[in-house]
Amino acid sequence: MNSKEGARMENCIFCKIINQEIPSYRVYEDEKVYAFLDISQVTKGHTLVVPKEHVADIFEYEEDLAAEVFARIPKIAKAIEKAFPEMEGLNIMNNNKELAYQSVFHSHIHLIPRYSKKDDFSIHFGDHTGKYSTEEMTAIANAIKEQVK
Repeated sequence: MNSKEGARMENCIFCKIINQEIPSYRVYEDEKVYAFLDISQVTKGHTLVVPKEHVADIFEYEEDLAAEVFARIPKIAKAIEKAFPEMEGLNIMNNNKELAYQSVFHSHIHLIPRYSKKDDFSIHFGDHTGKYSTEEMTAIANAIKEQVK
């Protein structure tokens, strides 16, 4: 670990939560993952799942860490569903970098229970069907495909 990484982890609120330096409402913990209630509680049961290893975002994950972290998501999601049977859905969100609404730069996955269309949470997906030609769509797909390692 270089000194920049050490300083980043030392000042990271999620690292402090994982290390019990800051209190949290823990819902799950094992050797790889720490899950706790988001203090904002966008909806009742809003939970954050964080890797214990400090990685800023999805772009810093090694394949093994991703497998470990994302394998825990269904287990925690099912626990939320059992705890709140009135829940009608669940959004799973992972924001990466500031433009994508990441505000804490320790990777975390939001599990946001949904109770109704009036629960003060929404996502908007703009529909740009037809904006790109078949050739442009093929070029976009190929550009990504060529970079998959």
